[in-house]
Amino acid sequence: MRAWLIAGLAVLASACATPPAATPDNPEDATQVDTCGIARFQHLIGTRADQIDRATLPQGTRVITPEMAVTMDFRAERLNIMVGTNGIVGSMRCF
Repeated sequence: MRAWLIAGLAVLASACATPPAATPDNPEDATQVDTCGIARFQHLIGTRADQIDRATLPQGTRVITPEMAVTMDFRAERLNIMVGTNGIVGSMRCF
């Protein structure tokens, strides 16, 4: 009887938990929705990566170069700036 009571309380407590924030399942969807503020930084495409004032970028932004290792975790609110082998910003994505 006591085990059933504890199990019932655990189920009730889990029902009160806050649901996780909704994020798109596909990184391409996140870019289309602009979950990371990408529209404000499109002007950086075509510029040299070493000329970017990183203090003006949102917190958590990654400037990714071809030789850089990055985690594959998906965070729709994170701006990722892709830099080519020539050091020029080629694209941006939210993931």
